[in-house]
Amino acid sequence: MEETIILRGEYIKLDQALKHVLGVSGGEAKDMILDGRVFVNGEEAFQRGKKLRDGDTVETDDVKIFIKE
Repeated sequence: MEETIILRGEYIKLDQALKHVLGVSGGEAKDMILDGRVFVNGEEAFQRGKKLRDGDTVETDDVKIFIKE
């Protein structure tokens, strides 16, 4: 599945993006990141508050999220 998030500001935090697209809770988003299941621009993510900006991509399980302005 592919989803696109259109930014309303300068950035969106990683956990917010996961909650928005996947409908998970903040705790579930945190667990996904700590379990090593989330990748930002092809690299494993470690910070749930990582700022995602235009052009970034997030991948987890079978979902790819594109961040656009």
